[in-house]
Amino acid sequence: MVNRHFVFLQGMPSPFFRRIGDALEANGYRVTRINLSFGDWLFWHGKNAVGYRGRYADWEGYIGNFFDQYDVTDLILLGEQRRYHKEAVHLAQTRGIRVTVTDFGYLRPDWIVLERDGMGGNSRFPRNPVEIIKQAASIESADLSPRYPHNSLGMVMADLSYNFGNLFLGWCSYPRYRRSDCRPETLIYTLGSAIHLLRARLGRRQSQRVVDSLIESQKRYFILPLQLDHDFQIIAYSSFSGMSEVIDLVITSFAKFSAPADRLVIKVHPWDAGLKNWKRIVLKAAVGQGVADRVDYLNGGSLDRLASNAVGMITVNSTSGLHAVQVGCPVKVLGQAVYDVPGLTFQGTLDDFWRAPLIPDPALLTAFINLMAAKFHVRGIYFDDPGCFDAAKAAVDKLLSEM
Repeated sequence: MVNRHFVFLQGMPSPFFRRIGDALEANGYRVTRINLSFGDWLFWHGKNAVGYRGRYADWEGYIGNFFDQYDVTDLILLGEQRRYHKEAVHLAQTRGIRVTVTDFGYLRPDWIVLERDGMGGNSRFPRNPVEIIKQAASIESADLSPRYPHNSLGMVMADLSYNFGNLFLGWCSYPRYRRSDCRPETLIYTLGSAIHLLRARLGRRQSQRVVDSLIESQKRYFILPLQLDHDFQIIAYSSFSGMSEVIDLVITSFAKFSAPADRLVIKVHPWDAGLKNWKRIVLKAAVGQGVADRVDYLNGGSLDRLASNAVGMITVNSTSGLHAVQVGCPVKVLGQAVYDVPGLTFQGTLDDFWRAPLIPDPALLTAFINLMAAKFHVRGIYFDDPGCFDAAKAAVDKLLSEM
């Protein structure tokens, strides 16, 4: 189908999309990037790039007309829940345009998702264990050993370039742009994140001592890893207004239904901006339920190590839940997660989970991972080579194979 026309909207602040576009064009396909902000322009401008500088209220009409006028066949974007993206996805689907969503992989650390139509609650991935095993039967085993080291500094610098570019230069180039994600304002978020990361670094040894002490005590404990309030996994794929509500629910249930000797470890997200005092919120809930002596708050420490030794994990829908399943830790999902499958995660109520956590079925887990890796993942990373180069090349192959 050489007449395919691939349109790219917002992606990671990375050369990933531009490299895919260049490769597609080299293979004879039409390619267009629609920039919505200065940050978008920064990572793909010039050839095949156009800018939308209109009002958000007029975006739906613009992108619908663009689809029709230029015979678009494929739409590729970062997350389907962002402002601008939601409208584009809806209009594309009504026209039979293929929608491909990308983001960090469900598998970590060096995997990237390329999934049709949506992720999380919108994922097409089967939830029936029998169907998963059936589809995975003819698929090779996935090699999960890391290939590309994660470049945290590169990610931070790219993110800062994107967001500060929008803040300080967007007014003269894309003055009507409305931020497409739900993060706090750039200056507030950046300063808060820097302070939080500094505090976490300074308290790293203390956090690790708490983890070591907890594991060495051989006491039973459950983990609740906090997610980000502004993450679309919370906003779009859960019924919660934010993590404060989750904390109250989990601690209340823990107090009423867990064994008296059990402990609950609540760990803050490593990229939290520190705009809420989670320690105070956790302590208030624990004191209110009479379990302050059984609830631990952590601002650091290895979540993988905690999960490997835990009785169970409670999560809304974080990918940390899938990692916990992979190390044999029972998991209770409170939101919508692609891995919330009977046999992998606990399907009963949260109240029942404390007394009867379910160990994941190893055979089903193997089939699930193999199918997920083959169906909509590519190996690589966004922010450094050779991982970005290899991921773009694999992404082109997957796009052209119709996934």
